[in-house]
Amino acid sequence: MNVVIGFAVVITITAMTITAMLLVRRRAPAGSYFSDGDRASGVFGVLATGFSVLLGFIIVICFQSYDESRAGAEVEAAMVVQQVETAQFLPAQTAEDLTGQLVCYARSVIGPQWRALERGNLGESINPWGGEMYRTIKAADPQTPAEQSAYDRWMDQTGQRELARLDRIHAAQGLVPLPLWIALFTVFVIILVYMLFFADPDEGAATQGMLMGSVTLIITALLVLLVFFNNPHAPGVGQLRPTAMERTTRIIDAELKFAGLDLNPPCDSNGIAR
Repeated sequence: MNVVIGFAVVITITAMTITAMLLVRRRAPAGSYFSDGDRASGVFGVLATGFSVLLGFIIVICFQSYDESRAGAEVEAAMVVQQVETAQFLPAQTAEDLTGQLVCYARSVIGPQWRALERGNLGESINPWGGEMYRTIKAADPQTPAEQSAYDRWMDQTGQRELARLDRIHAAQGLVPLPLWIALFTVFVIILVYMLFFADPDEGAATQGMLMGSVTLIITALLVLLVFFNNPHAPGVGQLRPTAMERTTRIIDAELKFAGLDLNPPCDSNGIAR
């Protein structure tokens, strides 16, 4: 979630609930609607504690998933660089084809693949250049011990790259199921309505506003944070970006230049096949 939008949501909901509290306060009986304030506070403590524990637990799980996606992106990018190096020990034509396809794979991750992640519609689609590399390596015929060793190493690195890709994209569809969202917002509304019964005309308006506003602000901010972690690839400040793969493309370009290789990748700058 965009930081500005999140901040606006928190402020808007907090202002609305404070306004509701001050309006209810005008008609509330002295001492609030509860005849036994201590008992009412105890019930509210149970509600708030149960909700905060549940919400905190979900945020921790979503943050772990966010971190796994970030780590997966780093590992995937590192594997692409390593596979470029490994490819140079394969037969010449295979090495050239695989190197170009790896460059296109990286460009595709940065371009259309990442935009699909942001929209949440990547689905079960694969990176097309992964399939191209499979066909290329399948047709390879390593002869020397070095080529055969590079072939085995390539297959191991491919498996690691695919697993890292799965870690990167596993949270693209969101982690919190709809029934849990419904439960969270239902309890949130119940807590806010319960707070309105503490309206007391004998208390100052600032005190009543602080009472409602502090509770609303904290809960709303935590829910906004949950939305942030539930959509780690959405555009916005703090969300995951293809930084690791962008760094990888620069490293590959530097390595190829250092090795004196003049590569013409079979794709454009967005990883689309020419």
